Amino acid sequence: MKKTILITGSTDGIGFEAAKTLTEQGHHVLIHGRNPDKLAAKLEALGPLSPNGEIDGFICDLSVMAEVKNFAKSVAEKYPTLDVLMNNAGILKTPRPFTDQGHDVRFLVNSFAPYLLAKKLLPNIPKTGRIINLSSAAQNPIDFDALAGRKRLADMEAYAQSKLALTIWSRHMADDIGADGPLVVSLNPASLIGTKMVKDGFGIAGKDIRIGADILVEAAIGARFEGHSGEYFDNDAGRFGPPHPHAEDAGMIAKTMDAIETILPNLE
Repeated sequence: MKKTILITGSTDGIGFEAAKTLTEQGHHVLIHGRNPDKLAAKLEALGPLSPNGEIDGFICDLSVMAEVKNFAKSVAEKYPTLDVLMNNAGILKTPRPFTDQGHDVRFLVNSFAPYLLAKKLLPNIPKTGRIINLSSAAQNPIDFDALAGRKRLADMEAYAQSKLALTIWSRHMADDIGADGPLVVSLNPASLIGTKMVKDGFGIAGKDIRIGADILVEAAIGARFEGHSGEYFDNDAGRFGPPHPHAEDAGMIAKTMDAIETILPNLE
């Protein structure tokens, strides 16, 4: 059955590889990027792979919440039914890691933007739909001053904290939606896959990116993920398993969600 699938951060890496596979399978794939020229080139590359030419692209800087809101609005207006939202975009190192207001771009792109996008697009996602959030094996306890932009962290620490925040809100959203709503899962696509992020961040070639792309495809449409809303899939282990303990602690989940909901309006 053909599905409409939005994959953020899909102009390269595992996001683009997953987009290629899903396009070849006949799904209506919506890709997203920040660079218009790069997005256009990737749409051109995907065109011949689509049996029906059903691909589309959207531009958005996920570090700017006003753009994220407009992005969500554009998708929602054009696609009343969105079967899968895959929050794949992520950032580790960047030449400008902090905004003029002091906010860490890792928290903005990896935590706040996917949360805002999921909230805005939730009315368009059917009960049988899915929200897939890319987390990481790297999950560290959140420094709430850093989350709020009052403290600066090193690259990897900010990244690991931002991924725990995403894992936490994934669990909360799944619980809030309940059994009658779309499935919400977080997943580690595998450690040290050979993406640009890994090459820039760690200076290594990394593993075959198909490892990550294949699990994204399965998460989007595969039967193995059915009935696992709110859970965390660890592709290093090849199974659902425990995330960081804070993502299963009711008090820490409540504290994190209160912080996210308090900070987010000031970012918009």
